[in-house]
Amino acid sequence: MRVRMLLATLCAVATGVPLVAHAQDAAAAAALTPAPAQARSDSLVKALVGRLDLEKYKTSLKGLTQFGDRRQGTDRNRAAVDWIEAQLTSYGCTNTERIRYLYTGRQLRNDSTNRVDSIARGAMNAGGGRGAGMGGGRGGARPTNPVKGNSARTFVNIDPELQPDSALRRIDAQWDTPGPRDEVYCTKIGTTHPDEMYIVSGHMDGHGFGAAANDDGSGTALVMELARVLNSPDVTTERSIRFALWNNEETGLNGARAYVEQRKDLQGKEDPAGSGKYPEPKWLGMIQHDMMMFDHGMPGPDGKVSLEQRREADVNIEFAGNSRMAIESQRLAWFFRAANDKFALDYPAAVGDRMSNTDSDAFKDLSPAISLRENERLSQIGSGWDPQWHQPTDVYSTYSDKDFRLGLNAVETTLGAIAQLTGATIKK
Repeated sequence: MRVRMLLATLCAVATGVPLVAHAQDAAAAAALTPAPAQARSDSLVKALVGRLDLEKYKTSLKGLTQFGDRRQGTDRNRAAVDWIEAQLTSYGCTNTERIRYLYTGRQLRNDSTNRVDSIARGAMNAGGGRGAGMGGGRGGARPTNPVKGNSARTFVNIDPELQPDSALRRIDAQWDTPGPRDEVYCTKIGTTHPDEMYIVSGHMDGHGFGAAANDDGSGTALVMELARVLNSPDVTTERSIRFALWNNEETGLNGARAYVEQRKDLQGKEDPAGSGKYPEPKWLGMIQHDMMMFDHGMPGPDGKVSLEQRREADVNIEFAGNSRMAIESQRLAWFFRAANDKFALDYPAAVGDRMSNTDSDAFKDLSPAISLRENERLSQIGSGWDPQWHQPTDVYSTYSDKDFRLGLNAVETTLGAIAQLTGATIKK
């Protein structure tokens, strides 16, 4: 049996054909592969993808940067949550809700020693050198950073004086304090399967005393653009879609973990009984979007990265190969790559099995879970391929239309896949 499983897995990886390992995966297979009666024509999906708009994506991203780095535990973070909720409502996703939880840690301490707590220190050290531990495998195993070729140092900037823009420095001036936290989501209710859903998400908080334009304004704006298109009055879906913008990602995925802790046992339960309402539909898949714009290639021998988007830029679709749902997550990743082949206009997609250090980690043992990124998390981002990561330079003006278009390309990928998986229809 073990040999047959290995051969089947290798075949799936080589061919891109989704893998079903044994009988108990049949339900997952059915959820990922629309039945013939549900299958969306390519022309319908292309029509939906055609409603995406680069300028609207850029406008949402720029709107997020007005709140600076949106560090959790600050007034600018709370104002950004309110703004996101208002934007979702304006798109027609009016059933907004919030997850509320308590975070008692500190990222920074504004005192004479400028101390950093253990969580922030761990984030600073992640990817800082060859073999640096990164990730979060099952049973506590942590995959190491497989550094190849040239690398550059990565760290979290904790010095506000390194931000040369005095206006942005004022916006980012407030330091975080422990206390209650909010994060917002809204839901497109399925017409025939309201008890099942896909979660599409990004994290809205950042740090580094910049404006968190790429990490993760780019992923947040992506989710907002999906919400705008899919909540159009003439669009229906058979299955539900939840648009979630997590908080506290930068302190250890605390917002996503709070959601899982509060909601996992409510999945698929009708409430009140007989109402046809499902406050927490069953999770068919979780798709995280985290840093979507900067794929300029490996640092040179001098540690510097090109100012231009590389010709080989792509979207990296990752799943956790060491998770309990690895087989189902792998199938979801290949489905998304197939959607990229059909519906994304500019950049291809690649699939990898080293998903790490992102909000989908909180779901990976409970649901099929993948992450879309600009680069591979461990071997590329962790090796300094993005010099803006957690830096004062992560501001809107750093990026070109080629960078923004890579982000839009990821939106096209996700929309193409989700439209098929949820049975999207445009009413005539």
